[in-house]
Amino acid sequence: MIIVVNGKPVEINEGITVGALLESRNLNAERVVIEFNRTILIRSEFDSRIIPEGAELEILSFVGGGFHA
Repeated sequence: MIIVVNGKPVEINEGITVGALLESRNLNAERVVIEFNRTILIRSEFDSRIIPEGAELEILSFVGGGFHA
């Protein structure tokens, strides 16, 4: 089935959860924010929220930075 992730169509298996999608993309759930159909999803829902066909997800990653001289 097809969903939209960060504005691009992505094919996923039926019944996959947000947590499983993150794992398949090697993303640490502790370092991302998920907008699920225009609503921020709380982390405790990642492993139980099944992604329906046509869902729109925005995955925002936290990136640590530093100072380079």
